[in-house]
Amino acid sequence: MAPTALTTPGFSAPLNAVYYPNWKVYDTPPSSMELDKITHVYYAFAFLEPNGTVYLHDIHSDTQVAVDGTNGGLNAVRNLKLQNPSLKTLLSIGGGGKGSDPFAGVAASPAARENFGISAKQMLDTYGLDGLDVDWEHPDDKKKGADYTTLMATLRKHLPAPKYLLTSALPAGAWSLQYIDLGKAVEHMDYVNLMAYDFAGPWGKMSGYQAQLHVPPNSPEDMRNSGKTAVDYMRSKGVPADKITLGIPAYGHSFIGASNINQPFKSSGGDGGTFEYTKLPRPGTVEKVDRNAVAAYCVGGGGGLVTYDNPETVRMKAQFAKEQKLAGLFYWTGPGDMKGPRSLVSAGYEAMRRS
Repeated sequence: MAPTALTTPGFSAPLNAVYYPNWKVYDTPPSSMELDKITHVYYAFAFLEPNGTVYLHDIHSDTQVAVDGTNGGLNAVRNLKLQNPSLKTLLSIGGGGKGSDPFAGVAASPAARENFGISAKQMLDTYGLDGLDVDWEHPDDKKKGADYTTLMATLRKHLPAPKYLLTSALPAGAWSLQYIDLGKAVEHMDYVNLMAYDFAGPWGKMSGYQAQLHVPPNSPEDMRNSGKTAVDYMRSKGVPADKITLGIPAYGHSFIGASNINQPFKSSGGDGGTFEYTKLPRPGTVEKVDRNAVAAYCVGGGGGLVTYDNPETVRMKAQFAKEQKLAGLFYWTGPGDMKGPRSLVSAGYEAMRRS
């Protein structure tokens, strides 16, 4: 059964959204995802020129490679609506690293902001997409925070509701969110994707749950961010609960040399300290769940302590989203999920719709 069709801001049905990275077209086509359990697909990423022009930085992936009976990931994502007419598709701009570098300059320039809005609308209309997602990582001072709000207002002018959706991905912590007038900024958006993951990783000094919903007791001062603290912070700043979607990672972080959280570690396994969810739990390990923190983990299998989400923790997060009356959940990434009983996307979808 396809998801219920969604309407204008404050959607009546829970969101169960996924990001689809353009580099996945070579091994995991859009059609391979659990489309009957997905409400929104974010195609990631397009980039910005310094003058605000939106452009496709990987033309081959986006428009040329043969995938799902068409050419390019963008056309393949658009064609997903043939299988699920109620699906919403959005183009995500930015991402980590160089994808976000132009945002500060564009947001500070009235001419570039206008060009961004015009260019974004043209791109959405060309590929038959429903909306735009801004993934600026991240405004890191008050001026950039103010410019971010002005940028979102300009984009809303060019992408009026309800014809177009306008969303933004934001970090889950006051360390970044403090620079944005969140209540004012979200007036221009349909919802905010709260990246409630990467709370701990190979860049830190101690092991930790990378996507905890609650802060474990005795956590160090610099590891007291969580899904709940981020939601509480956003709501305290005037963000309506039904505009917040809670992020779920389809990957885990590795801490070799640690067997529990809050321990020093020697190195990290996987690809840059990361294991895709499809490779978890690690071979020969026993998967465990900390139900107080809401985090899954395993120890061994060449990864040391690996922390991540599994179907049980996703169901618990879905219950939290329901209790808090949030808009729903999203997953980075959809192609990183598994099929069958281990599917995170299915676990979230079914839990949010259970009475």
